[in-house]
Amino acid sequence: MGNKMRQFGLIIFGAIAGVMLSLNFSAVANKEITEVLRPLPVEELRAFTEVFGRIKSDYVEPVEDKKLITEAINGMLTGLDPHSAYLDSDAFKELQIGTQGEFGGLGIEVSMEDGFVKVISPIEDTPAFRAGIKPGDLIIKLDETAVKGLSLTDAIKRMRGKPNTPITLTVLRKGETKPLVFSLIRAIIKIQSVKSKMIEPGYAYIRITQFQEQTGENLVKAIDKLFKESTVPMKGLVLDLRNDPGGLLNGAVAVSAAFLPSNSLVVYTDGRTDDAKMKLKASPEFYLRDTKSDYLKRLPPAIKTVPMITLVNGGSASASEIVAGALQDHKRSVVMGTQTFGKGSVQTILPLGNNTAIKLTTARYYTPNGQSIQAKGITPDILDESAKDETERLREADLDRHLSNGKPKDIKPETEAAKVEPKPAVKPPKPENGEDKNKKREPPAEFGSADDLLLTQAMNYFKGGAAASNKNPDSAKVVN
Repeated sequence: MGNKMRQFGLIIFGAIAGVMLSLNFSAVANKEITEVLRPLPVEELRAFTEVFGRIKSDYVEPVEDKKLITEAINGMLTGLDPHSAYLDSDAFKELQIGTQGEFGGLGIEVSMEDGFVKVISPIEDTPAFRAGIKPGDLIIKLDETAVKGLSLTDAIKRMRGKPNTPITLTVLRKGETKPLVFSLIRAIIKIQSVKSKMIEPGYAYIRITQFQEQTGENLVKAIDKLFKESTVPMKGLVLDLRNDPGGLLNGAVAVSAAFLPSNSLVVYTDGRTDDAKMKLKASPEFYLRDTKSDYLKRLPPAIKTVPMITLVNGGSASASEIVAGALQDHKRSVVMGTQTFGKGSVQTILPLGNNTAIKLTTARYYTPNGQSIQAKGITPDILDESAKDETERLREADLDRHLSNGKPKDIKPETEAAKVEPKPAVKPPKPENGEDKNKKREPPAEFGSADDLLLTQAMNYFKGGAAASNKNPDSAKVVN
């Protein structure tokens, strides 16, 4: 038996070593030869094969080789950071569908913490949002299945399902003494990524809920409609990125390019490989995915100079942070709200065959002025003091194994914008009886509504004249 086990271990060891060696060569083909020829960790590989063999021979029930290897891959990736993951065929398909703005499920952005599913943010107009699921909620049960012990991928699979089917979530929430139980009905999640309206003559409001394949084109349609609706010249535009969890990088570049001068630096990335070092600019080659004509050419010229305020909060992540950072660094927009989520890392989808893939963190994002977004976020120019619940919101820096911020890059900034200390926004007025209405409001006011306090502050800021001087310094010469 011992000889058989040793032979088995050697076979597995050889197979794994061969696979790792081939992966090593393909992953670093563009590296120097000394990097390629680094020895494999023999002792660790030997330990892996011994564990593999023990499971095969001694585990209480037979386990398929495929399952063991898949779980080993899962462990390698989830042990790196909260965003790297193995995507089986179902997860890979769902990822592709999700970027197109329609999929089945509950509508929540989640991560894993201490074995539980933690809510980063519910997505607007979805079953989870309407049921009252909040950022920071810990999901401990899905129907009668305990979440502890499930992988994030497995938990997401259980939350997804056929439309109109029920699911019960049991949730732990800070400040509540007992678990909360939510009964939800799964639905086809159709995310309207761009919403817009005129607030009053001359003042427009655009909200981006998520960055998808069509976000850039939808933004152009919204801007064109708003400019045609306005009965007076446009005096101000509010871009609302609150609770926007991000999405596609080219969508962020397109949105930034809509407001910035042509060829302005939007964001750059830095990682170990040449492919991870990119400079993305406000040019068609960085936001068009195929042979489409440049839809940004249809924008009214005034969109490049109309005074802007960009609204952000702790739910603004990834692509929305890229947009806010680019507009802020180029002095194109005042940024108002609270510190953003801080998700400033690049995940590359690497297909493996058999319709599977890995999602691997390959780089960090940097704003045009060289500031890393990772685990820090974007600091608003004007802080929102009315956001009482923002201090308890989950952020990237709170996630287990989060990637560090890295160091600011020693580059010559491509903008002349100087970072300024954020100043507090005007506190919302209290009613005559001295009671703060904002404390009592539950749930919070809908973004863009008449009760939206931060939007009211933005309008007051416009009319006070401060934002009128916030034009791009290069506008006289002439929006991932």
